[in-house]
Amino acid sequence: MNTHYEVNLKRLNAIARDRGLILNPDPARVEKVVGLMTENFLAAGEYICPCKQQHKPAQKGMDKTCPCPEWLEEIARDGQCFCRLFLKPQQAPPTASQ
Repeated sequence: MNTHYEVNLKRLNAIARDRGLILNPDPARVEKVVGLMTENFLAAGEYICPCKQQHKPAQKGMDKTCPCPEWLEEIARDGQCFCRLFLKPQQAPPTASQ
């Protein structure tokens, strides 16, 4: 992984931890969303949500950043954000060790 990806992943983990949430336990999902978000950061200078991105390429100040304004409402309603990146801990599917 590149340094920008790792910085973004640490940022997102800290956001989740501060809100009592977790990141999706599916590493492929996390890698896809965080990877695209990191690409948006490198291109536009903001952590633009790839799931709600309306412009190609991403446009600073016009596309939603992550976490988006609706994320906490989505998690309260659905147990996860629209991107399926942030989840309530009880929404996480059981792992093989459980």
